[in-house]
Amino acid sequence: MKQLTTPRMDQCIGCHSCSMACARLVQRRLSWNTAGIRIKSSGGLSTGFVAVRCLACDPAPCAAACPTGAMRQRQGGGVVMRRKMCIRCGECVGACPVHAIVQGESGGAYVCIHCGRCVPFCPQDCLEMRESKDIKEVLL
Repeated sequence: MKQLTTPRMDQCIGCHSCSMACARLVQRRLSWNTAGIRIKSSGGLSTGFVAVRCLACDPAPCAAACPTGAMRQRQGGGVVMRRKMCIRCGECVGACPVHAIVQGESGGAYVCIHCGRCVPFCPQDCLEMRESKDIKEVLL
């Protein structure tokens, strides 16, 4: 199973192309509030940027907090989102330890599903998809 990683954020120019690609291609909405990956300043104009995204927890606290099963654990880490089952309660937003889930203006939850559709839109090559076993070896 592959997961989205951000190994070269030092090269990020803050263009938000990845966020807009996610909102448009995955969420089918053109709004900053519907992207599964969000780019933020890391503290100032000269300090660069960070990508706020799902870290593929296993077990995922957001899936455990979801009362309807709209978010369920994905094999290898992260979650699968079933929008039709979401009741817009916001329990998953509060349960995420890295604040990677946002509640959009319609009330629905938006989170990175590790699909990789944002990767080719980064002009600085900051993002990549890696096998989950490779990520765990790096973290150990």
